[in-house]
Order: sequence, then structure tokens, then C-alpha cells
Amino acid sequence: MVESDEEYAPDASDDDLDAHQVSTKGGSARANRQIESAFNEVRRTWEEVEEGEDGTITKTIDSLLQQGKRKRTLKDTTPLQRGIIRHLIIILDLSAAMTEKDLRPTRYLLTIRYCQDFITEFFEQNPISQIGIIGMRDGLAVRVSDMSGNPSDHISNLQSLRKDDPRGQPSLQNALDMARAALFHAPSHGTREILLLFGSLLSSDPGDIHTTISSLVASKINTTVIGLSAQVAICLTLVKRTNPHSNPQKHYNVALDEVNYRELIMRLATPPEAHTQQATSTVDSNASSLLMMGFPSRVIDPKPSLCACHSRPTSGGYLCSRCSSKVCSLPTTCPACSLTLILSTHLARSYHHLFPLQNWSTVPWSHAMSTAHKHKSVCFGCQAPFPIHPLRSATQILKATLPTKPAFSDARNAESASTEPSMAHLSRPRADSVSRRKRDEDQTISESGRYACGSCEEFFCVDCDAFCHEIVHNCPGCLSREGEIMARNEGSLQNGAAPEGMEGLVMNGERG
Repeated sequence: MVESDEEYAPDASDDDLDAHQVSTKGGSARANRQIESAFNEVRRTWEEVEEGEDGTITKTIDSLLQQGKRKRTLKDTTPLQRGIIRHLIIILDLSAAMTEKDLRPTRYLLTIRYCQDFITEFFEQNPISQIGIIGMRDGLAVRVSDMSGNPSDHISNLQSLRKDDPRGQPSLQNALDMARAALFHAPSHGTREILLLFGSLLSSDPGDIHTTISSLVASKINTTVIGLSAQVAICLTLVKRTNPHSNPQKHYNVALDEVNYRELIMRLATPPEAHTQQATSTVDSNASSLLMMGFPSRVIDPKPSLCACHSRPTSGGYLCSRCSSKVCSLPTTCPACSLTLILSTHLARSYHHLFPLQNWSTVPWSHAMSTAHKHKSVCFGCQAPFPIHPLRSATQILKATLPTKPAFSDARNAESASTEPSMAHLSRPRADSVSRRKRDEDQTISESGRYACGSCEEFFCVDCDAFCHEIVHNCPGCLSREGEIMARNEGSLQNGAAPEGMEGLVMNGERG
């Protein structure tokens, strides 16, 4: 029997299928066109790599690194009312679908690693918040970690999951019911959130899941879903009903690769916006506007004593300012009197979400080389030197390499100037196509390597830009100016003069 080299056409008509026929040249041509179109959609990254003036691709690599740092830095800096006291439940998919290796090494191990990084970043930005972890396995919901504000306990519980293998089917309804029960006693002044990391395409539920979703809506619980396989209809319904005031695309996304998966998870470390209908609803919101907190001091006992949180013998800890019970770490809730115990630094770290640091603008060469800013040749933060203007450096090189010409008459000079190429044309940089790239169109990367603060007008490098917006959340130039003003005011007070900006106030009761 002769083997057929013809291909089966999946889009054949019903008559062809009934006659058990295969496609001929037409089907093969359609398949070739589909393959060709799919190949053309692939991004050819090797075509974007351009050589610099020195013949290397160092400039392209540096531009890609700066683009990544700048992308993390640029955020929406609109001052909004946000819930800085958060109560978050993370639901992990521990079913057999997490054994897939489309995300390396596996979905299961990558999710555990990213969750550990997320918990560290979450408590770094939300120190007075709490997290709980729930897993879905064998059609049941298992409690991985209880609701608490200690990141060490959550990370250790996540590491213990590496010993077990994912198995069975997930039960979304059971996990949501357990998450709702854990958030039921959360105070009204904090947010109630659920983060679902869902890798399966089905849910093995014992009852009607729409009833559970209605219970979540009644409890004012917001849900965010990150899918690992494809978009699931019930997850989209869950997101739409629990986030009625937001775009569903902000709360339901499918991870494309490992990098995108991490970005989607880390994006949730920022506190969510508080909508007006939730903030100004009833008199209860006015009653909960003030929150009682305790600021305990650290003590070291000469002999170990039991702590009230874990009942373990410890020599150091913090004493509750109300009942004097000892707890191991802060922030936490006193197990005896239920008072929220924090440090003043925790409130300071949560404050920057309400008044974020403004994005710094890019500085073009025309502005960087102006007379007012020409002296700013180093970064104000780290004192690293800024790059030199490419036209100026190329002109210096050409002047050093080209031979000096003897003096001619004015006519010969004019004739030589018209026939020979100009110095500006020779010194033009080779990478002119960089301006046609998308990153230059969006003005995300500075061509001069300088980024200016809109308040103090100081120049910073891209590393200081990322450090100030991600870690410090303050501008060194603005803080230094405030220090100078305070120092001048203290000196003026000692000399008996009016402080800066205080000339119009009452001085010794003589002027109003």
C-alpha cells in the first residue's frame, strides 16, 4: 500500500468529511500560509540589536537594562485614597495541573518561589497588613498558613510545600468559602482581598459556586485572579462581581511567561484604591475613621519567659502598651487584648503610598548642555559621572585624528568648505535609528542618561531613579533643600531674625 503524502485539512467542508476525503493542493497551501503567518508574527529580537560606534553591542544592552529599570519606576503617582491596612488571602492551586513544565522548572515550584518573593515585598510595602495562605488539592481546601503579619511563618510554611507533590483536582468553591471565613472577622477599617493563582481549567465543586460568589460580594471581598493556563469563565465572573467599580482586565490576567508571571504578582504589593462608594457609605465608616494602636518598646529579660503569641521561651520581645503581654515580633495583634501593636517606622513606610514620589522626567541633550545645567556633570545622588555628549566626543576625536590644514585664501576656504564634508556630518553618531524605536517615542529612556526631579531640578542617574522610587520613596535633592532651610531658620532664630518664609508673622507682639 502506497503511503499518502497529502495533509488532512481541519477546515474542510461537511461534504468532504462525509466522503472521508483529504485535502489536496488547496489544503496544503492553506497550511503553508498559516505556518508562514505564524512565523512572521514572531518577534525577531536579533534585528533590534544595533552596533555602537565602537563595534560592540554594549550600548544596546545598557539601553535594555535601563528600559527595564525605568519600566519598574514609572507608575501612576496620582494621590489616591488607599487601604494601607490590608487583609489578604492567597489561594494556591496544588492540583495535578501545576505539574506542567510550560513555566520552568514547573508551575508548582515557580509559584512557591514567586509567592515567597511576593510575601517579602508585600510586608516591605504594607508592614501593618496580614496574609493567610490556602491551598486547593484533591477537591478540598487545605490551610497552609494562618492569617498573621509575620512573613517568616508564611515563608517557612511555603517551603514545607516543596516536600509534597501536586495532585487531584482543585475545588474553587471550597477555597473561597474558607477564605471568606478567614476574612469574616477582619475589621472594617482594613481591606479584604483574595489572590487566586489558578493553573487548572476546571473546578470540582460540591455545590453552586455562584452562591459562594454572592457571599463574597455581600462580605465586600475583592478578588484578583492570575491564570496559568487560559482564561476560565467562572474566574472572569468572580472578578467582575467582586470588583464592580474596576476594569476586569486589572484583576484577571493570564501569565504569558515567567517574567510576566512575576510582574503580575508583584503588582499586587501596592495597596488597592479605595472607591468612593465604599469609603463614604454609612455612619459606620465615620465611626471607624480612628483606629487605636499601641507602640510598645523592646525589652530584654535576664531570664527567658513565655511569649503570648507562640508560648515559647524567649529572652527578648515587646510588651503590649495596654496589658503588658509579651510578643515576639511586630507588627502583630496582642493575643490578650486584641490591640494592634506596631512601630512608628511601620506607619512611615506605609505613608508613601498615600503621597507617592513623583516620576522624574527625562533630560534631553539640549537641556542638559544648557548654561544653567552645564555644571551638573555628576549624579546628585551617587556622584557617578554622566555620559558625555556623543557629538562633542566625536568632534574631539576627529580633531585629534585629522591633519591640520594650512591657511588658504578666503576663496579657497569657501571652495573647500563646499566640496568637503562638514565636521558635523562626519561626527554624526551611527546609531541614528535608535530614535525610531518605541522606547524613544514613549520618552521612557533619557538620551543623556539624566533624570530630573520636578521640584528641586537636580539630575540623577537611572540607578538612583530606581532606588529612590522603589526603596527610599523620597528625593535626596528635596530632602537636602529642606535641611538647608531648617539650618538657616535655626541660625536666624539664634541671631534674632525672622525665619525664612515667616516674615509676615507676629514678632514679639509688635506686628500682626
